[in-house]
Amino acid sequence: MFTGIITHLGKLKKRKDSIFVFSTKSDFLKQLKKGDSVAVNGVCLTLISPPKKNSFCVEVMPETLKRTNLGDLKIGDYVNLELPLRPNTFLSGHFVQGHVDGKGTICDIKKEKNSWIFKFKAKREILKYLVQKGSVAVNGISLTVIDVKKDFFTVGIIPHTWKNTQLQFSKIGDKVNIEVDIISKYLYKFLKGFFREKKEI
Repeated sequence: MFTGIITHLGKLKKRKDSIFVFSTKSDFLKQLKKGDSVAVNGVCLTLISPPKKNSFCVEVMPETLKRTNLGDLKIGDYVNLELPLRPNTFLSGHFVQGHVDGKGTICDIKKEKNSWIFKFKAKREILKYLVQKGSVAVNGISLTVIDVKKDFFTVGIIPHTWKNTQLQFSKIGDKVNIEVDIISKYLYKFLKGFFREKKEI
């Protein structure tokens, strides 16, 4: 479980088939050990070996590569990193599982005074869970939805988030990982089942 508050940036250092090696700062690596979870662009992954001085190693299964943008990464690409939520962690974002629901595509980036407005194209199966002013995780970043339309949604990025996440390196056409609010998924399923049963009665 995570909060969507990105603490560090990393880079893809090496990849061999399903094995990914990411480099990052030592203060992040010192908090990790073999078997620990870490969020990489919002994807919950497990360290398969003790971290080295400036990097850590994870293994990614086919389903994760299919559903996320990890397979699109090139050597040197930046990624967002976050350690798991702890009992004493200050919850600044929202509950993020690290279970990506699907990919979206950046279709517009617009500078608006002190912020950047991102427009993401996504499938209906993702958009149906989003609401205005609701929470969404994009590449692991806890964000607030500004607007939701038939085939896209928008969010605003403040200067701090821009400076401390890989969104500053993003461009139109890039794929992003999207995880909707877990509460919205359970509520949607519950209400769908409720009204189906009511209809049958």
